[in-house]
Amino acid sequence: MIESGESFDDLLTHVWHILPLALAFALPVALLGGLVLFWLRRGSLASTMTVLVLIPVLATLVGVLGVSGFMFTTALTTMLIVCLLVALITVPAAIVLGRAIALRSVWEREARSRERAAEASRRELVAWISHDLRSPLAGIQAMAEALADGIVSEPGEVAGYAQRISGETTRLSGMVGDLFELSRITAGALQLTLSAVPLRDVVSDALAAQTPVAERKKVRVLASENGQPVVAGSDPELARVVRNLVSNAIRHTPPDGTVAVQIGIDGGDALLAVDDSCGGIPEDELPRVFDVAFRGTQARTPDRSGTTSGGGLGLAITKGLVEAHRGRIGVHNHGPGCRFEVRLPLA
Repeated sequence: MIESGESFDDLLTHVWHILPLALAFALPVALLGGLVLFWLRRGSLASTMTVLVLIPVLATLVGVLGVSGFMFTTALTTMLIVCLLVALITVPAAIVLGRAIALRSVWEREARSRERAAEASRRELVAWISHDLRSPLAGIQAMAEALADGIVSEPGEVAGYAQRISGETTRLSGMVGDLFELSRITAGALQLTLSAVPLRDVVSDALAAQTPVAERKKVRVLASENGQPVVAGSDPELARVVRNLVSNAIRHTPPDGTVAVQIGIDGGDALLAVDDSCGGIPEDELPRVFDVAFRGTQARTPDRSGTTSGGGLGLAITKGLVEAHRGRIGVHNHGPGCRFEVRLPLA
C-alpha cells in the first residue's frame, strides 16, 4: 500500500535503496544452501527436497531481518510468523514428496534392471535354442536326403538312419516341451492340482526312469531317506523336478562317479537333496545356475547322451516348478561335487 503523501516514484526510490541491502543478507544464505545441496548430492532425495524448500524461506527471513535493521516491529513480527507457517507447511510436504519420489525412482531403477535382465535372458535363450535346434535339424535333413537319394540302401544302414532320425526327433520334441513348460511358468499359466504326495514314491519313479541312462554312463545312483515326508503338490510336476535334478547330476558326473539322492524332514519342510561328483561349480557361476539357457563354462555343447534335451532349460523349469509349490531350491558346492537342495512344505 502507498501511504498518503508518498508518490509512486518515492516508493520506487525506497525499493531501489533497500534492494542491495536485502540481496546482501539473502545471497549468503542462498550460497550456503547451494553448498549444503552439493554436500547432500549423494544423500537421500527427501533431505535434498527439504533443503530446497528451506533455502528460499530462510533467505526471505534473513533478508527481511536485515532490511528492518532487526527492529521487531509489528510488520516484522507478522512477516516472521508468515515465514514460520510457510516452513511448517512446506518442510513436511517436501519430506513426504521426497520420499515418494525416491521410492518411485528406486522402483523404476529396479524395474529397468529387471527388464534389462529379462531381455538379456531372452536373447541368450533365443541364441541357445537357435544353436541347439540347428544341429539336430541339419542332421535330420542330411539323413533324410541320403535316404531319399538312395545313397543309403542297405537294410541295416536304413534302420540305423531311421533310429538316429528318431533319436534327434525325440530330442527336438523334448526341447519344444521344455519351451512350452517354461512359457507356462513365466506367464503364470501353470495350474497345479494339489494333493498329498509321498515324496518317496516320486523319487523312486524318477530314479527308475533315469537308471538306464546312469548305467550307460557307468554312474552309480544311490538313494537314502530319513523319514517319509508327504508334501502338498502335483505328482507330475514334482516328478519332473526330481527327474531334472537327477538327470542334471548324471550328466555332469564322470564315469564311475556317484549320484546320491536323499529325502527327509527338516523342521516343517520336506527336504530333497541331490549330490553329484561334478567337481564343483565356480563360485561366480553359482548365482546363475538357475538362469534360463545357462549351462556354465564347462558345458557349451549339447549333450547327446540322452540325459538332457539340450536347451539348458531344465534347472530354470525346476526352479519355477518348486516355487509354484511354494518351495525353495538352492545349490552349493559339497564334497566332490555340488548339492541341489529342494525344500517343500509338508502336507
